Amino acid sequence: MMRSLWTAASGMRAQQTNVDTIANNLANVNTTGFKTQSTQFRSLLYQTLQEKTTTANGDDKPTGAQVGLGTRVSSINSVYTQGEELESDSNTALCINGQGFFALSGGDGETFFSRNGDFNWAIDNDGGRVLTNASGYKVLDRNGQAVKIPAEAGTDSVTFGSDGAVSYKRSDGTPVQTGQYVALYQFANPGGLEKRGSNLLAATVNSGNPLNESTTNGVTPSVIVQGYLEGSNVDVATQMVDMIIAQRAYELNSKAITTSDTMLEEANNLKR
Repeated sequence: MMRSLWTAASGMRAQQTNVDTIANNLANVNTTGFKTQSTQFRSLLYQTLQEKTTTANGDDKPTGAQVGLGTRVSSINSVYTQGEELESDSNTALCINGQGFFALSGGDGETFFSRNGDFNWAIDNDGGRVLTNASGYKVLDRNGQAVKIPAEAGTDSVTFGSDGAVSYKRSDGTPVQTGQYVALYQFANPGGLEKRGSNLLAATVNSGNPLNESTTNGVTPSVIVQGYLEGSNVDVATQMVDMIIAQRAYELNSKAITTSDTMLEEANNLKR
């Protein structure tokens, strides 16, 4: 069987994954805090047809003959560039300007991280109000506790400082500092975070341990902007161009398979 059949087939599979990634980017163009992804490729093994040799008098350069066996997807990387700040009518809408991530407590006690700051207030077991995301996961403060305000506090009066400080006003207008700060964490390698869906990320060995911005030296603190959400960083024009390139590459690999099939047919018909 001709190598080109399998080589071109590997290219078609790789480009299909590339198109799938681009389609996911375009589908999430309006997803809050979404980070665009890019597909990376790696060449497969090379088959040696001839070892490097020289002639007896040494006039020729030592060159050999190797033929590649195709490509495969090596990784799908997330691009953690800053998204656009989009104004929101909600006073619990928080946008991160910087490299930080919000920390959220899952139902099983696992801690997740997210750039999506579209939060709401929910009633806690003690009657107080706790800050949660759309899935009901509690937003954590710097001490790993849920961000809460007392029952008598008006949710419309709650403010979040640029450092995450939580405060509210009593019914008589007296400002009250809760002493809590919305926690922000950074990672040595955010590309190593594991995606869990619903804009949630989990720390892994590849991402490194979460670094609390308030207690870690050498980390540039992020800024929280209340009343705004971070939009997706997907560039639609770039994605459309990448899709056209991927489609053409897929067509070229398909053409290589067709050409190889034609050559095999010609070889099989030689004895006739």
